[in-house]
Amino acid sequence: MALEIERKYLVADTAFLDGLTGVYFKQGYISTREGTTVRVRIEGERAVITLKGMTKGITRSEYEYQVPLVDAEGMLEEFCLRPFIEKTRYTIMWRGQAWEVDLFAGDNKGLVVAEIELQSEEEAIEKPPWLGKEVSGDPRYYNGSLVHNPYVGWSER
Repeated sequence: MALEIERKYLVADTAFLDGLTGVYFKQGYISTREGTTVRVRIEGERAVITLKGMTKGITRSEYEYQVPLVDAEGMLEEFCLRPFIEKTRYTIMWRGQAWEVDLFAGDNKGLVVAEIELQSEEEAIEKPPWLGKEVSGDPRYYNGSLVHNPYVGWSER
């Protein structure tokens, strides 16, 4: 079984992104029910379809398959819920670990999240100085939740 073990944090200061180039992502959700998701994503010139299981702690099953870009474009338009999740992703190396920093756009503009994928839930990490509050267990910050409750509409941030 393919597993995703991930910690997620808000980003307190984005100054470290100045001058860096990220990759634009556009993704849509075919299904987001009972903690499972089916997602279509275009990431730059690559496209994937991903199935994710229920989260237990910071772990969940994840299966991802590359699909032709033209097929992903069609799936986004025909099958996916709105609004789409749009973001620019930056991969930042910090103390030997890769952090993915997502700067959201569209209906989730203003949200900036950093994620790190781990080999185990107990794996130690060194937190970069630009990290803010950990939100790993908060389902509001799951991309599949943002489609139903976009960040721009949140009264509490």
